[in-house]
Amino acid sequence: MKVPEEPCQCADCLRFYREHDRLIREFPTLRQQQEINWAALQSFRTLCGRVLEDLQKKLNSNLSNQSEEKCQTGIIENKEKSITQVISDLENINAHLYSIEALMERIFDVKVPDDIEDTFREMAGELAPDPLNIDRLKLNRLLHQTPDLPEK
Repeated sequence: MKVPEEPCQCADCLRFYREHDRLIREFPTLRQQQEINWAALQSFRTLCGRVLEDLQKKLNSNLSNQSEEKCQTGIIENKEKSITQVISDLENINAHLYSIEALMERIFDVKVPDDIEDTFREMAGELAPDPLNIDRLKLNRLLHQTPDLPEK
């Protein structure tokens, strides 16, 4: 499979590129990357777990109400099947997140000296320079022949 030379320009990919570069700019050291990735994993687990609990409560509530209101069984059964599938999917996501967490704990075993952290900072500046830096805007304008700066 041939990889395209130009990166994809769809809205999702552009949003990803911006977020990717922002994370490199704002967290340019190994330690900061370790911490932000750990925090992102934990927030994902927390939110996913809370939604899962909420759906399970709703499903249990629907099951108890269903026995009282058997006249709408077709609608309730379809809704239960979709909720049951979502619950199953979220349980799978949580299982994967726990596995990722176990693997990620190992990254905290790695500590690097300050001069290596400086190299991380250097590389971060090269990989994801500030997109609003005036020199970057001028260079983009020259390279792409598109007006990045408002005309004066």
